[in-house]
Amino acid sequence: NKFNAIVGSTGSGKSTLTQLLLKFYAPNSGSILIGGRNIVDVETSWLRERIGFVGQEPTLFSGTLRENVTVGKTDATDEEVWDALKQ
Repeated sequence: NKFNAIVGSTGSGKSTLTQLLLKFYAPNSGSILIGGRNIVDVETSWLRERIGFVGQEPTLFSGTLRENVTVGKTDATDEEVWDALKQ
């Protein structure tokens, strides 16, 4: 396995770059290439399976563990919740 880190001082654009790589935002101009392919042509799920993002500020949710795990999918089954927790 290969790991790369994006590090730098506060305000240097680390979070912005990572959010662009994860396709949370589209670039205003230019393009981002991964392996010579424009990121627009790369499946978002493929990228997000391979890129981890740790924000500068921790995000804590109130509520139960289940409520936190199902924020993006409130109709998740028990099996799906357990699968998510195992990851």
